[in-house]
Amino acid sequence: MKVLVFDVWGDLAHFKKFYTTSSPLSLSFPSPPTIAGMLGALVGAEKSSNDYLRKFMNDFCRLSIQIMTPIQKIRFGINLLETKGTNMKRPMSDRNLAPRTLIRTEFVRFPRYRIYFFHKDERVYFQVKDKLVEHRTFFTLSLGLSELIANFKFVGEFDFENRTFSDDAVEISSPILVSNLIEAQDSVIIEQGKKYLKEKIPVLMNPQRIVTRYEDVIFEPEGKTIKAKVKNYQRLEDGTAICFF
Repeated sequence: MKVLVFDVWGDLAHFKKFYTTSSPLSLSFPSPPTIAGMLGALVGAEKSSNDYLRKFMNDFCRLSIQIMTPIQKIRFGINLLETKGTNMKRPMSDRNLAPRTLIRTEFVRFPRYRIYFFHKDERVYFQVKDKLVEHRTFFTLSLGLSELIANFKFVGEFDFENRTFSDDAVEISSPILVSNLIEAQDSVIIEQGKKYLKEKIPVLMNPQRIVTRYEDVIFEPEGKTIKAKVKNYQRLEDGTAICFF
């Protein structure tokens, strides 16, 4: 089995946490539905019809991610304009324009992520591979919001094998779902010089854009590996160990 590996990066990213409203906070990295949206932008899977969810949120597709630069978060205000029921052709000097609202929003600063993509459907797999190799997209690639334009680079195509739990802890390069940890006190080996954070992320989203599964995930915010005992993981031919979501 083979996995496609590519990097995405930009100046800013925002992956809204589902429980924040008036002051949006950001996840530290894109969740699987967001990665599916990026893949949809590559191959032209329509967002309006949620075609990207049908292609990349199913049992044929497996995704993982690696944090490549330390997570830095910054907050600043965004000036939003109410446009519903207004005539936007009016000049900006018109005092009767709809009111603006300053929303304090959290962003990830100078993010870079490495995405791992596997798909059982060869047609879809090679669609993505062709776009990555040629450095072309159908829609503009962004990091959570359409204004946050992203760049990307194809890293390579690697053989991998699925492995199950052994008595030894494994150095995992990707975030780890808590449900994938074995039920033991030493399932995560705490090491000096590393940080361990946990966030709740959406893992599955159906074509109606309803999240059907949320999960807690453990990750190292500076991109270092986590030594853990997991139920299953994937070993790439270059020695990298990851866990699919």
